[in-house]
Amino acid sequence: MKQYANYFFKGIAVGVANIIPGVSGGTIALITGIFERLINAIKAFDITAARLLFTGKWKAFARKTDFYFLLTLFVGIALAIITLARVFDYLFRDYPIYIWSYFFGLVLASIYFVAKTIERWSFVVILVFVLGTAFAIFVSLINPAAENSNFWYLFLCGIVAICSMILPGLSGSFVLILMGNYELVAIQAINQREFSILLPVALGAIIGLIAFSHLLSWVFKNYKNQTIAVLSGFILGSLNVLWPWKTAEYLKNSAGELVLKHGTKVVARYASVLPVHFDKVFWIAMVIMALGILSITVIELIAGKEAQNPA
Repeated sequence: MKQYANYFFKGIAVGVANIIPGVSGGTIALITGIFERLINAIKAFDITAARLLFTGKWKAFARKTDFYFLLTLFVGIALAIITLARVFDYLFRDYPIYIWSYFFGLVLASIYFVAKTIERWSFVVILVFVLGTAFAIFVSLINPAAENSNFWYLFLCGIVAICSMILPGLSGSFVLILMGNYELVAIQAINQREFSILLPVALGAIIGLIAFSHLLSWVFKNYKNQTIAVLSGFILGSLNVLWPWKTAEYLKNSAGELVLKHGTKVVARYASVLPVHFDKVFWIAMVIMALGILSITVIELIAGKEAQNPA
């Protein structure tokens, strides 16, 4: 029970990360030591697993798919997403600098803890690290698309977002922002239980998750150092998205008029800037950023002890 309680809380951490633009649930899975097991468990859902399930061989199905691990983890993820969507909506609206500072600290510290698992640095490993960083920075600078509630577009959002969510360094929520559907899917549909929006996204996510896990598992198994290096680059490049101090550019229609939603101006993109005033807000943000760094350090220390003394 202690072991599964641990998986449950790790699932909550992954779920929290997945709903935050710029933070990758895959990053949290990687630094808490469950990433490779998660990918292998998802990959196990194949024709053989389906045959075991539909012929009533439940124990064999559960062993093959690591079902209880996945169930515990995904219950934690779902609970976090459902309960925290409204909380984060409030925090991002009223305390943006503080919440971004915490997540910046989280991700900044995670770069070290992920990269240190690389067993051997070579020219190729360094090259893919640089390329991963450059790609993540490029993605962070792309202008978002317009909101689209078409079934097949939502289905595509589910595929792309879930692949990003399990890939450390790339945020599924941020990808939804780029595709124009973050508020529609991650805030509005979850808070208001709009299943006409959530269903196609969920279908796309299930298909994308199973298909992508096979590729990612193979790459991780055969090119582990290079894979961790490019993922570390993704994480480093994503820091631009998380920088707490930003200026906003607002979305305008073809007539040059500001686009409003619920009486609020819709943000087209953010640009990172240096803080102008070193006031109380700045120093509180620094303390919160340090707490983010400390949080990841504590998680890493706990994960290290568990690895040395497995249950």
